[in-house]
Amino acid sequence: MTNIHAAARPTNLSAGMEPLAELASQMAELDGALDSLAGQMGDKSQRTLSRLKKDLASFEPCITLLGQVKSGKTSLVNAMGGWADLLPSDVNPWTSVVTSLHLTPGDARVETSARFQFMTEQEWDRLLTKGGRIGEMAGRAGAESELQKIQTQIEQMRERSRSRLGRKFELLMGQTHEYEYFDKNLIERYICLGDDFDLEPGMDAGDTQGRFADITRSADLYLNSQSVPIPLCLRDTPGVNDTFMMREQVTIQAIRDSRICVVVLSASQALTSVDMGLIRMISNLKSREVVIFVNRIDELADPASQIPEIEASIRQTLDTHHGPKDAEIIFGSAYWAGRVLTGELEAMQGASGDALLNWAEVGLNTTDPDQTPQDMAWELSGLPSLLRSISNRIVKDLGAPLLARVANSAVTMVTGQQAAHAVMINGAHQSSPLNMQDINSRFEHIVSSNMTAIESDIDAVFYAFRDRADRAHATFVSRATHSLIEHLERWGEGHVWEYDPTGLRLLLKSAYSVMASRVQTTALARYELAVQEVAGLLYSGYGTAVEGIQISVPEVPTVPSPVALGQTIALDFKDNWWSSWWRRTRGYKAFVNSFQKLICGETEDFMTQLKQVQTADTRASTIAGLQVFFEEQRNILMEIADHCRQQQDFQDLFANTSAQDRQETIQSALKTLEEYTT
Repeated sequence: MTNIHAAARPTNLSAGMEPLAELASQMAELDGALDSLAGQMGDKSQRTLSRLKKDLASFEPCITLLGQVKSGKTSLVNAMGGWADLLPSDVNPWTSVVTSLHLTPGDARVETSARFQFMTEQEWDRLLTKGGRIGEMAGRAGAESELQKIQTQIEQMRERSRSRLGRKFELLMGQTHEYEYFDKNLIERYICLGDDFDLEPGMDAGDTQGRFADITRSADLYLNSQSVPIPLCLRDTPGVNDTFMMREQVTIQAIRDSRICVVVLSASQALTSVDMGLIRMISNLKSREVVIFVNRIDELADPASQIPEIEASIRQTLDTHHGPKDAEIIFGSAYWAGRVLTGELEAMQGASGDALLNWAEVGLNTTDPDQTPQDMAWELSGLPSLLRSISNRIVKDLGAPLLARVANSAVTMVTGQQAAHAVMINGAHQSSPLNMQDINSRFEHIVSSNMTAIESDIDAVFYAFRDRADRAHATFVSRATHSLIEHLERWGEGHVWEYDPTGLRLLLKSAYSVMASRVQTTALARYELAVQEVAGLLYSGYGTAVEGIQISVPEVPTVPSPVALGQTIALDFKDNWWSSWWRRTRGYKAFVNSFQKLICGETEDFMTQLKQVQTADTRASTIAGLQVFFEEQRNILMEIADHCRQQQDFQDLFANTSAQDRQETIQSALKTLEEYTT
């Protein structure tokens, strides 16, 4: 793992991460309580204990940055990571690399410091044979001129790649390269096109800059950070406005894998018509999941007066285009942050220095006379405000639920263990007609019936959603077709026809929202019933001996936002691409079926993503939540069974400590755990 280092750094590099520091302390306390239980639990309970410790250890919130090309995303990621020039900030628009920085507190080394994943043959073939998403659109619309332009660009890209890689080209598809180290040269080799763009065919680029850039799909870098309190992943995505929409697909996937997105805008063009692809993506996210960072205020002539105007303009644009109205907007400069990190603040002159002084008059929130210029510039850069906003979201939306989930499971485990001891000492419920075999049989019946029921219940919700989505889609296609025919009959072919697909997206988003709510309600009802049935079985089998078991209702997994709706379709382009297609058709009404097929082909991808892919993910996580619950309860039953079969005294069960010491340890751990339960 490579250490973050910088020539100079502000003393408040961790400013804004105070909520994460508190979360780290709470996680450590909870982990310590779990550690103290090691050796005090039975063999079956150790499984749950190990899983809970793993859940805490693997917690790595992911923050995805997205925006247009040249908005300064990479410079911002570098500043957030504390290393001003870690990632190259001049990536050619033809690359489609998602770069993830995995920041880990401390200095423990790992075997792999860098991992680079290449495109698969299928992904590369889609680009070469169909021209990517743009090519597919043009092909459906019959836009031969557009296809020819795309094909020319693809040929250039293919020849450049073969020049760089030679005979290794085909062998690299779908492969992964891993390294025990990384440096700037290694990074540039995989994600940044360099000076060898114009190499003649057949020439070997060797290990020069950008050698693998064309075919690299994703990059993961692992490094230590002295400023982050908990592991964090900063994910730098390519700009959304690229030639073949390769970027769009990988960016949508990156957003899907993250609960927090930072939208990076340039102050000089905060949100314009070219950003509609970006607006489409974030409009399908909840306001809580989005933070807007307006970068490059160092390029403004008068930040103090211009920033309020820019913010008002952004909010108006979001409102007009159905974006997240309540998203937090933060202004700053990754350039200023970079200057602080490299120790070059004093050398900054000209317009950027003037902008810094101008913004300091209204943007500085401290009156500390001892604050250094570096600390002041760091605050004015907006990094502390951005980190604080992100930290608060991590704590509330991810950290607190994790602590509660782990604590609830641990409390159930501990109280179940205590119940097992009580059953062993007092004997099974004398008045119960159930023996151990009966109890296990009934438990497995509860598991089977509830698992079958939750699958059926959720599938019914999904069926209703798909039906509603299909009806909305069919209505949209019908209306779009009618609109085009009416346009052509009225205006002829000399005027460009436009039909805004926003209505379809809003209908699908509404249907998805209803589905998500019903999934949550349905799953919660099933989870609660499962808890009641298990608790009833335990009491029927063991009576008052198991009354102390604290069984919490499992947390229902969050349904991810419908980010697939952000995908671009041909109707989003305001041009006359399709004119060549309809001019070849005699009689406007004669091509109704063909036009409908064209629209269906355009919308098929995100309809499939919504109806199949995202629902499948939701189904799997919801069912898994109940499966984990039943596994925990099965472990408790097995512990009770083991204790019932044992004939030794209570004190002899744990020969390494006295019963009193053991109880004190367990009670102390239980007290800590209960502080985090909900």
